[in-house]
Amino acid sequence: MSLFEDRYAIERLKYAYCRLLDTKDFPAMCALMVEDVTVTYGGGAITLTGRQAVEDYLTNAMSDPTMLTSHLVSCPEIDVQGDTATGRWALVDTVIIEKADLVIRGASTYEDRYVRTAEGWRIQHTGYKRLFEEMGPRTPGTKTTAAYVGTDGRSSLV
Repeated sequence: MSLFEDRYAIERLKYAYCRLLDTKDFPAMCALMVEDVTVTYGGGAITLTGRQAVEDYLTNAMSDPTMLTSHLVSCPEIDVQGDTATGRWALVDTVIIEKADLVIRGASTYEDRYVRTAEGWRIQHTGYKRLFEEMGPRTPGTKTTAAYVGTDGRSSLV
């Protein structure tokens, strides 16, 4: 593979990671990781080792269909060194917790390590540190009219 192809494959890997996280397909998301992956979320507040530990944590913490998330990554800085690579990403995320009528918004910097495997590039480590995070009540009267998990993405407005 050329350097361009490697970078493109790693970008697609990270984008898939975010999509699968937000659609709550945790087994497929964790399949993008090596077996002994390490994870540090929230600047190290949550530290996990192993694909199964990551899947178990996400299933426990985020599987509720009334917890809605959006993770958008951009501005990739990817360095490939043979069969390993590092990546830095800008993250903007929103979490809506309908049951608590809360919204969490934030921005972070992801620092990742990748390794080339027989199946292609996989995440060896992923973690982020917050640039900022804010939490507050949802605007009174706000109603969710569509959610990927709850309504299969179909809007009730149509």
